[in-house]
Amino acid sequence: MLDKLAAVENRYLEISDMTTRPDFYDDPKQAARLLREQRELEPVVEAYRAYIREKQTVDDLLEMLSEPQEPEMKELCQEELNEAKGNLPKLEERLKLLLLPKDPNDGKNVILELRAGVGGEESALFAHSLYRMYSMYAEKRGWTLELTSLSDTELGGIKEAICMVSGADVYSRLKFESGVHRVQRVPETESGGRVHTSTATVAVMPEAEDVEVELDPKDIRMEVFRSSGAGGQHINKTSSAVRLIHIPTNTVVECQQERSQVQNREKAMRILYSRLYQAQQEAQAAELSAEKRSQVGMGMRNEKIRTYNFPQSRVTDHRIGLTLYKINEIMDGDLDEIIDALIASHQAEQLRRGETI
Repeated sequence: MLDKLAAVENRYLEISDMTTRPDFYDDPKQAARLLREQRELEPVVEAYRAYIREKQTVDDLLEMLSEPQEPEMKELCQEELNEAKGNLPKLEERLKLLLLPKDPNDGKNVILELRAGVGGEESALFAHSLYRMYSMYAEKRGWTLELTSLSDTELGGIKEAICMVSGADVYSRLKFESGVHRVQRVPETESGGRVHTSTATVAVMPEAEDVEVELDPKDIRMEVFRSSGAGGQHINKTSSAVRLIHIPTNTVVECQQERSQVQNREKAMRILYSRLYQAQQEAQAAELSAEKRSQVGMGMRNEKIRTYNFPQSRVTDHRIGLTLYKINEIMDGDLDEIIDALIASHQAEQLRRGETI
């Protein structure tokens, strides 16, 4: 492990040296990639250096104790030695976690897609509740959530919403949200007070960079149309909405939230890149072993991952068997406890399999 950590430190120092060169920013994309790599390596290097310092402290104290000492000094050295020895296992455990393989997409922004599922208007209202939940969570994390496409209903529900979420390590936090979310509650339209079960689906895709997906402009057909809101309201008088169709895969992307056709096309292209990138990743995942597929499956969108039971104020994540009785706080964007537990479970599984960088 120490050899690997020394290699990580050397790479960190190498990148740090590159950043001081006058021509470092001549290639902005390369510079951004190296700076991102440096940020990812920094916590590993800091933990490694802390471990080396503590280990050196242990060695120094052992050497001091091997020499003649006054009783008071010997007792003080022994206390410091016991403390330093107690710190080493904690630092080793932290280093093991930091050496786990990182998802290369963890630092990326995401395309977040919400869709109503089973349950008619109630499922659309639940999709809106999820949109509100993620919007509030993004605000708590200091992220930016930008709506790019919305298809809503007369009662304020959401048939489909597509958003871009930008900020620090967005994908690393939201990637476990992909899947089927189930709600159990009494709908506003239910006069008899009966609890209904409805679903909505969430898809979380890392935003792809241009270099990650080969896209031939001749394979894209663009259509323009007038944007409109629910029930034909808020009709735009100009054809600013954009629909992109990737002909080889029949992937369709629409964007109509901006007033400018150019802006809508730019955002639609970002979504199209990300959808094609996601399709590439899912195709690669399908080729993995059964054990690997079960790991990747934590993020597949066709799984029922979580239940929100309003009468019992209960939220249950079925993948890790976690149940919390704080549904109001969670629906107000307090998602960290669930997401932290999912990350910890994933890391524990990686450690069990002995994975390391």
